[in-house]
Amino acid sequence: MIKRSGSSRVAPADDVFAARKRKPVPHEFVLDALAPLGPETRPMFGCLAVYVEDKIVLILRDKPAPAQDNGVWLATTEEHHAALRPEFPNMRSIEVLGSGVTGWQVLPAEAPDFEEAALRACALIEAGDPRIGKVPGERRKRREAPAKRAATKKAPVKKAPVKKAEKAAAKRGGKATAKRGA
Repeated sequence: MIKRSGSSRVAPADDVFAARKRKPVPHEFVLDALAPLGPETRPMFGCLAVYVEDKIVLILRDKPAPAQDNGVWLATTEEHHAALRPEFPNMRSIEVLGSGVTGWQVLPAEAPDFEEAALRACALIEAGDPRIGKVPGERRKRREAPAKRAATKKAPVKKAPVKKAEKAAAKRGGKATAKRGA
């Protein structure tokens, strides 16, 4: 498709085939530190998700608002927070995810030790620390299980409709004169 400007002239060919400008990589030094692991990146929530093998390990965020959550997001679980806190004293829950505690934690870019902490996280990832990183889709698989079970259940057998006389007799505690299903 050819872009047209305000006039009826065709846009120059250079504009048509020009590559779309990419956003700069936030906190690019993190990717440099993880380079020996061959990390993959994918856009996620307007940020940059970092994967090592099959695990998402970090999200790099540098957005204008809300700025307090800019930095390096650690993919972890709530059970590991206490063990990670001595290594990352400025680590905290991510505010844009809500008021509750989530598995994701942020190393805030505004912290005085931000670069040190981010590089320490990279070193832990390189060492294979199990406290950082999640395999995406694990939670989704657990959610799908009940749906699969429901699909394999036998359909309930439909009962013959109960006649009004039988219902009335059942309320009185007696038997109906007409037999069910007859």
